[in-house]
Amino acid sequence: MSKLSTEIKAMGLLSVLLLPLCGAAQQQDTIKEKPNTLAIDANLMTRGELRYGGFPAAPEFAEDHAQFVMARTRLSVGYQRSFLEAKITAQHSGVWGQQGKGAFNLSEAWATLRANNGLFATVGRQELAYDDERILGRNDWAMAANSHDAVKLGYEGHGHKAHLVLAFNQQAWNVYGGTMYTTSSGAQVYRSMVTGWYHYDFKRIPLGASLLFMDMGLQNDQEEDPKVEHQQLIGGFVKFSPRQWNLEAAYYRQMGTDEFHIPIKAWMTSVKAEYDPTWQWRVTGGYDYLSGDPNPTVPQIGTIGLAQHTQVRGFNTIYGSHHQFYGAMDFFYVSAYYGGYTPGLQNLYTGARFKPIKPMDISMQYHYLMTAERINGASRTLGHEFEFTASYTPIKFVKVSAGYTYMHGSSTLERLQRVEGKKHMHWAWLMLTVNPRILNFKW
Repeated sequence: MSKLSTEIKAMGLLSVLLLPLCGAAQQQDTIKEKPNTLAIDANLMTRGELRYGGFPAAPEFAEDHAQFVMARTRLSVGYQRSFLEAKITAQHSGVWGQQGKGAFNLSEAWATLRANNGLFATVGRQELAYDDERILGRNDWAMAANSHDAVKLGYEGHGHKAHLVLAFNQQAWNVYGGTMYTTSSGAQVYRSMVTGWYHYDFKRIPLGASLLFMDMGLQNDQEEDPKVEHQQLIGGFVKFSPRQWNLEAAYYRQMGTDEFHIPIKAWMTSVKAEYDPTWQWRVTGGYDYLSGDPNPTVPQIGTIGLAQHTQVRGFNTIYGSHHQFYGAMDFFYVSAYYGGYTPGLQNLYTGARFKPIKPMDISMQYHYLMTAERINGASRTLGHEFEFTASYTPIKFVKVSAGYTYMHGSSTLERLQRVEGKKHMHWAWLMLTVNPRILNFKW
């Protein structure tokens, strides 16, 4: 009864918060009527990839390479007037020739109420993207991308932005077992999530700063004694952009317990600097540090090894846009190490971007990747990664892009992922993106 009463109180509080907003929105619509707007947008993304050594191969296969074509199609319908905004996006994603013809779902289905005093509320399936999208991001490179079923309450005005996001997930509306939420059959990792985000843009200087707090309730898969463990994240992000410079820094710390009731003590930090001498050139450099589990025991192939960890020290990047931070081949924080533990990551990178003409963009980047924790009998070096990308926009709504990545992996990487053949890895891709606005109608 205590859990039920808590949920009822939470719904009552949500109603109290939404009622004044609805009243203010209705008053605003009466005072100042704006035309209705209906927009229909399409997004078609097709990407062909050639991987050699990109991910660990199954032991029964002699080769470690793959060629495939992935496709994602989205159709969005959006409606907007003075106080109301709504959007529904249908999405299909899959691989050419895939059995079952891929996956079809709704990536977005939300409605927003706005008041003239800066208050708003968004309810439904929505994208959550904050700051540089390192912790919460769209992850648009992935075919499915990230979306959340949540309620977002907020205020934006006079340089201030404050958001409160609330989510509670279940698999069905069962009366019996209706509070059980297992990650194996659920759409999200968390059963409940509370996120608070505050951002302020200073008026006299080009400086913006953010604070982020998250609490996620994770339920274990034990049917006999299911428990919900809570883990927290707190941190901040700062961006300073004087003239031709862009400087960014972030720090986040994770606490609480994981789904197995093991204490979490993890953290990460990052710094980034960009310099634009002209509109054609940009030079970039930065460093990321993500804490890891000490003594990550990974037995050699053919042996068995067990290690008991009393703390989780490996930082979890949660729902970030991982592809844009830790190397394009997605070895880290997308594919897991053997045994589930991580030695952490150090990512030292530099690069440059060149625009020979405005519709074309060419960039190069180098990553030196290391573990954060020492590993007995192995060096910290994970590998060297070189990335080359180019994009061209021949006409409006159409973009062609391509990339090639080479990674020289180390013996430490082979040991951690418990697979051979990581010394020379290649990845090439070619992508076509078409995103026209089909209809834009006002009345």
